[in-house]
Amino acid sequence: MEAEGTLRGIMAAAEEKMKKALGTLGQELAIVRTGRATPALVEHLIVDYHGIPTPLNQLAGIFVPEARLIVIQPWDRQALPQIEKAILKGDLGLNPSTDGRVVHLPIPPLTEERRRDLIKVVKRRVEEGKVALRNVRREALEEMRAQLKDKHVSEDAHKLSQEQLQRLTESYVGQAEAQGQSKEAEILEV
Repeated sequence: MEAEGTLRGIMAAAEEKMKKALGTLGQELAIVRTGRATPALVEHLIVDYHGIPTPLNQLAGIFVPEARLIVIQPWDRQALPQIEKAILKGDLGLNPSTDGRVVHLPIPPLTEERRRDLIKVVKRRVEEGKVALRNVRREALEEMRAQLKDKHVSEDAHKLSQEQLQRLTESYVGQAEAQGQSKEAEILEV
């Protein structure tokens, strides 16, 4: 009975790590520019605010008044130059302009070549996410093997747990691929 609890604990920990890996992939894909304005493009940027690295979403309101424009309204106007620097340093391929109160960030339409490049980036990030999921599986398998080697679990329980872990991994890999396909479709949308 205790052995089954140990294997369940390993499975639960693996699933939690897989959820986190999938969440991280989702965040990374949200950053990939699609030609449509979204706060996710800039909210992760780190701004040097009075010598303290601070996420942009903690310094300003980020609004999308129209499909191809992001407006960033800092709570402290003195932060405007630092916000502009962070956007330029963020290598987003966007050019900010300011009117002294807010930063306007127009999103240019994507060229066909840029779309192909972005799809390559998406594929690479999805593959990295799948590798992270497989690493979680590998770690869990090692823990399960250790339990078997130390005779804390039976061969049957070990084999059953391995099969469950494989199904769990395949499920999360499928979700990662679905996220990637959704992002690719978003990029290709004109």
